[in-house]
Amino acid sequence: MSHSQNQDDVVTRLNAHQLQFIKLLGGQVVAADIDARSCTFHFCVPLDFCHSGNIVQGGFVSAMLDAAMSHAVFACDTTVERLSSLEITTRYESVTRGQSALTVTGWIRRMTRTIAFLEADIKSESGEILAIAHSVAKIGRKC
Repeated sequence: MSHSQNQDDVVTRLNAHQLQFIKLLGGQVVAADIDARSCTFHFCVPLDFCHSGNIVQGGFVSAMLDAAMSHAVFACDTTVERLSSLEITTRYESVTRGQSALTVTGWIRRMTRTIAFLEADIKSESGEILAIAHSVAKIGRKC
């Protein structure tokens, strides 16, 4: 099996176990890069999750970033069974708008047997960075 086919299999596996909140926010995994230790989603948040017209509520912005970071771990290490956030910091760079094409990518920066240090960003359709997150998560592994 080629490396790209393997990554396609990872994307299929991640989307097959998609959580309801990801579906509600219009999300889908579109890429997993094992070498870069990353996972990329496309989101198109419905206006139901916005305020002031089409501005995505900040908690949903953090949820999208968290999903991309955690999925990077699940994409790259099949021995991970669960991931519990110990800390997430989100910095809002600009307004995240609903009903627009958003690209959310998460990366593993460092990972030990029990702890993962993660990062993510959200980009607009034009490539502008809208928000950035850093996270520390506790890893639960399969026995």
